Formats: sequence, C-alpha cells, structure tokens
Amino acid sequence: MKSTVQTASCLFAISLIAATAPAYAQGQAGKGGVVTLVPHRAVYDLKLASARGKRPIASVRGRILYDFTGNDCEGYALQFRQVSEIDTGEGKVLVSDLRATTWEEGSAKSFRFNSQNFFNDKLVDTVDGKAERKKADTRVNLKKPETKAFSLDAGLVFPTDHMRRIIAAARENRSFVELPVYDGSETGQKVYRTFTVIGAPIAPGERKPNDALAKQASSANLIRWPVTISYFEQGKGDAGEQTPAYSITFELTENGISRALVLDYNDFVLKGEMTQLDLKPQNPCK
Repeated sequence: MKSTVQTASCLFAISLIAATAPAYAQGQAGKGGVVTLVPHRAVYDLKLASARGKRPIASVRGRILYDFTGNDCEGYALQFRQVSEIDTGEGKVLVSDLRATTWEEGSAKSFRFNSQNFFNDKLVDTVDGKAERKKADTRVNLKKPETKAFSLDAGLVFPTDHMRRIIAAARENRSFVELPVYDGSETGQKVYRTFTVIGAPIAPGERKPNDALAKQASSANLIRWPVTISYFEQGKGDAGEQTPAYSITFELTENGISRALVLDYNDFVLKGEMTQLDLKPQNPCK
C-alpha cells in the first residue's frame, strides 16, 4: 500500500495547479492578452472513477477546499486543504489530510510555499521554503524538511505563471504548451516537465455546466477550454517515451476557474465535482 500512499501525497501539487490560473504578467501576455482572474473560494468533492493498479482500491472519497485571492500588484495567495479517505478493500482505510499555503509574486519572480501532509492524523511530511527566479538560475531556500539552499534552472516556471501561460496559449489558439514547473511539492526539490494539451474552446452557452459554476450568472458569457496537463519527472528520459507521474484534465474558464477535474495517478483515477463556488470582490492594483 506504500505506493498508493505516496501517490495520494501528490494530490496537493495537482489540485494547486488545477485551481490556480491568475492574470497574465505584464510584458508576457503577447497575443494572449491580459487575463483577469476572479478571486474565489471553491469546494470540490472527490470520488473514485476507476482503479487499474496491482493494489486494490475499493473506494476513494474526499474534498478540496480552496481559497484564492490577490492581484498582479500584491501577488497571489492560496489557502488550500484536501482531505481524502482511501479504502483499500483489505480492511484498511487511509485518511490523507494535506494543508498548504502559497504566495506567488505578480511578476512571477518569487514564490513561497508551506505544506503539511498528514496520514491518519500523523504528520508525515512538511515543506517550507521560498524560490527566487534570477537571470542565471532559480534559487531555492528550504527551511523544512531540512535547511538547504540550491539552484535550479532559470527557465522553469512557478504554478501561477504556468497556468497564465496556458490561458494565453489558449487565447492564441495554440494546442500545446511544454514547460518545466517548480511547485515546492514533495521534498521541495523536484522539478516536473509538463506537457499541456488544450482543446477547442467551448463557447458561452455551449455544453452548459451543471455544477456550482452554473449558479454564477457571471459565468454565462465565459469561454472555457478543456485542458490536460501531464507531469513527468525530470531526468527520467524523454517525455514522449516516458509514462507521466500523473496527469490532470479539467475545464478552464477564461477568468481562471477550473471545473470537472479528472486526476489520473496511473493506479487510480479520481473525479472532482465543484459543489460550491463563492466569488470574492476583486481589488484593482493601486
């Protein structure tokens, strides 16, 4: 069951990326234009869609609670929690409780992250650190799980910047985005190669959602895109030949809200339905 536990600990990284899609930074928008993100609080209910691994999983249920605020001047803050109950079908039930806070500078040069991972009420992992993008490299300083400083490639992107690049690419009718992403997950030392596939836009009024997004009148005139992001571990072969560590499929609205999540961990697949969505006042830059 160890592999299943390790897989579940990645839920923070995937959920964070799925839900975070802020405004495109100044000087980077190109033809994609400026994307206006709406601050919001969302709840996603999770359930098992399928299991195909060697170790049996009878059921999974859980919930993501997600609170996102900020603007391009103040930066973007996320408070996140995910609780997942995994029934192995072998008389064992594992409860994963992931809690995290992050902050990313509007210009995508600085990123702070703090997370704790509990299993059955026992703290098993904690990560605390910050990363700064410089011209020559990206410098990371960790406080936990150990005090450590190291450098990564200057070309990587943080989660917020990653998603705004995807939104800009979608607006330009591009179908693929390939970028290295650093999100501070696991031990805070891993970089993922990501490959994103963007589907044809869903025009306002088409394929109307039946979840919490449908209750927001402001969403009626928004374009959505089906998006799949696959995550590959760095240094393990070419992405075209390697099996992704995990992938996520979702619909992304042009104001940065994600719905209809499908989280694929290879051994099992979860579906996430948005059951609550509260839009918050949007503070303009001063």
